[in-house]
Amino acid sequence: MRLIQAVRGMNDILPREISWWQRVEATAREILEDFGYREIRTPLVEKLELFARSIGESTDIVEKEMYAFPDRKGELLGLRPEATASIVRAFIQHNLHADPLVNKFYAIGPMFRHERPQKGRYRQFHQIDAEAFGIDDPMLDAEVMYMLHLFLQRLGMEGVVLHINSLGCTECRPAYRGLLQSFLADHAEALCPDCQRRRHTNPLRVFDCKVDRCQSVLQEAPVLLQSVCSACSAHFDRVQNCLQGLKTAFLVNPRMVRGLDYYMRTTFEVITDQLGAQNAVGGGGRYNGLVKDLGGPDIPGIGFAIGMERLILLLQQGSGISSVSPHVFVAALGEASRRRAFLLVQELRKEGVAADMEYEGRSLKSQMRRADKLAVSHVVILGEDELNRGEVQVRDMISKTQEVHALESVVQAMVKFHGKRHPCPVG
Repeated sequence: MRLIQAVRGMNDILPREISWWQRVEATAREILEDFGYREIRTPLVEKLELFARSIGESTDIVEKEMYAFPDRKGELLGLRPEATASIVRAFIQHNLHADPLVNKFYAIGPMFRHERPQKGRYRQFHQIDAEAFGIDDPMLDAEVMYMLHLFLQRLGMEGVVLHINSLGCTECRPAYRGLLQSFLADHAEALCPDCQRRRHTNPLRVFDCKVDRCQSVLQEAPVLLQSVCSACSAHFDRVQNCLQGLKTAFLVNPRMVRGLDYYMRTTFEVITDQLGAQNAVGGGGRYNGLVKDLGGPDIPGIGFAIGMERLILLLQQGSGISSVSPHVFVAALGEASRRRAFLLVQELRKEGVAADMEYEGRSLKSQMRRADKLAVSHVVILGEDELNRGEVQVRDMISKTQEVHALESVVQAMVKFHGKRHPCPVG
């Protein structure tokens, strides 16, 4: 019988990898909640119109990458390719904008894009997303980037650089669009097929092209930062001043764009040189018109998303998070000892100490070998003689020393040594 495998680009996250994910998620929650963000969970499936209106019908995501399909009644639906549009839709639908105390949200979960899988870029991928509404002050732009910087710093990330740019606004961008289209028309023959199309539908997206010949042409292209209006220029200057005040290093990159139509004014990316072409770990920006475009009030917004797969790849290349393993292994010899060891393991777990045992009655040598592979710090040895005396041998696997403990007090001894992670409530 043929083996059924996972869909290409949609990966299993195995137990040996999960501790990396848990650490990243836990750190994200701590940072985001310290800054006043509240968790929101939106559906994986939305109406296709939501993404076409928010992201832009001429973006690569909507044109080529979305998983779109009709339901049984013929309504067009799509698997979410990003989180911002869904959060804005929920923000409007549930009238959350009426409560001034609830204007910052975060979400953690899977997104979907049908593209060629490569290192750190998959068809089902996971993002940490943060969105803030109702504040147009440049200080918030700087705070959002500082929060992202602090998150990466707390994870121990190194070798990443914050790139920032301004994409102007509805007042200054149209004139620049015409200027750029004119430049691209003069160099059309040198552009790749995708950029040939983009110069008509979404010319700013040519800056995101990775084809060498397009990048060569674009070195001479006019940049939007030189064409922004005075209000956008003042906003961007204030953002930079605030970042400097927060001692957050950044690089102004006038050729950096974001792949979604809703961005305006401040945009940013965290860039690494360790993942090849897919060099953006996360990014975001301001989208002041999006809430109104989707049927809500005319209020500003700003946010970012972090690709968890890419982030975890970077963490795995450095030092840091060890895999989850039990703290204590209980090695039992003999049937009566094994039954008592079973109860002992459950007592340890109830008190919040990660513990495990061998259920198959193998030799002490075999059990000690398994304990060594699990990298536990202590082995509690319980044989028939120890059971009769009401004792256990406790082997410290780090110092290689061994002590006798009373069976009735060994749980508290292990709790004292390891602390309680998540003790179960009594009763």
